[in-house]
Amino acid sequence: MPDFIFNTTPSIRQTAGGAAHLGTLLKGLPFAATAKEVMFVTDPGIVKLGLCDAALQSIKSSGFDVTVFDMVEPDPKGITVLNGVEIAKAKNIACVVGFGGGSSMDVAKVIALLVHSDQSIEQAYGVNQATGSRLPLVLVPTTAGTGSEVTAVSILTTGAEEKKGIVSPIILPDVALLDAELTVGLPAAITAATGVDAMVHAIEAYTSTNANNNPISKMLAIQALDLLGANIREVVKNGSNIEVRGNMLLGSMLAGQAFANAPVAAVHALAYPIGSLFHVPHGLSNALVLAEVMRFNAPSCGQAYAELAPHVFPDIDTDSSVNEICDDFVARLVQLNIDLGLESGLRHVGITEADLDRLATDAMNQTRLLVNNPREVTKQDAHRIYEASL
Repeated sequence: MPDFIFNTTPSIRQTAGGAAHLGTLLKGLPFAATAKEVMFVTDPGIVKLGLCDAALQSIKSSGFDVTVFDMVEPDPKGITVLNGVEIAKAKNIACVVGFGGGSSMDVAKVIALLVHSDQSIEQAYGVNQATGSRLPLVLVPTTAGTGSEVTAVSILTTGAEEKKGIVSPIILPDVALLDAELTVGLPAAITAATGVDAMVHAIEAYTSTNANNNPISKMLAIQALDLLGANIREVVKNGSNIEVRGNMLLGSMLAGQAFANAPVAAVHALAYPIGSLFHVPHGLSNALVLAEVMRFNAPSCGQAYAELAPHVFPDIDTDSSVNEICDDFVARLVQLNIDLGLESGLRHVGITEADLDRLATDAMNQTRLLVNNPREVTKQDAHRIYEASL
């Protein structure tokens, strides 16, 4: 068996209503014995909805001094992180809590990293470029999709539109708190898009050609798809079902553990320019190109797709040929997007044929991801995939 490394968040706690006891959790961390200054990183929407009220009250009631940093935007910018770092330094922050979707958690990771680092943010971009220690870090997801609470990755927008990643086990949090109650109020469209995003994480982790693809990641990807496939329709239909919400949150986390160690590939590489240039939410961007990337990849990883198919759709005919199973798998994923109410083509998010060359050019910059794809992707291939996804 090839050598591999598997890193993940050391403490994962799943408990419905757990956010209302976040202060107790923080009191149990070593930093609390000598310091009380906590930065709470979130976004304006979370604050406006009151979703973080109980968590903030718990932290304050436990004797901590809380600085709320609620400037996180979708596709967060590097400058947002730097603003947070400056505030954290001025307030002598001793612990960071990231509360929200992937954007808030990604920003929290890098703030915790840079407060005591001699590195600039530019020096930290890339794989295993981050150095130094970070502040104690707790992440609390409010969507079931990104898996950021268990990934050693932070994706930020640099310059006008390009995305870059900081990838290092240093930014794995100390604790991930999964509270299904926080996801109950998510609109159906966001629930659907983030759920498909988690499925993409599992599919790409399982088929990743990264040298660190490993049996643990493959096992987790399968478990994730079992949960996500069994619950995604019901959670979109009946978002108040706390058990189903919990299953989706767990499935998202398992998929996050999988792709954190067996990195994602062309679906994400082609999705990032869609998000950057057209401000399409990340999960939806993935959903829009998933089918055509899988069709492109099938000649190189059809057997792996055939292995995954029944974990998403248990009634799929596994006695068919590999090619037939792959075709059925992709067709069912397309229909799933439609059934979930997601947009079914790039045209529906404002993309035209005139935009495809720019998208393909930008996708080629995602070398960190493309190198993991089961089949080499050229700019011409990317253009054809986008065209077929219109």
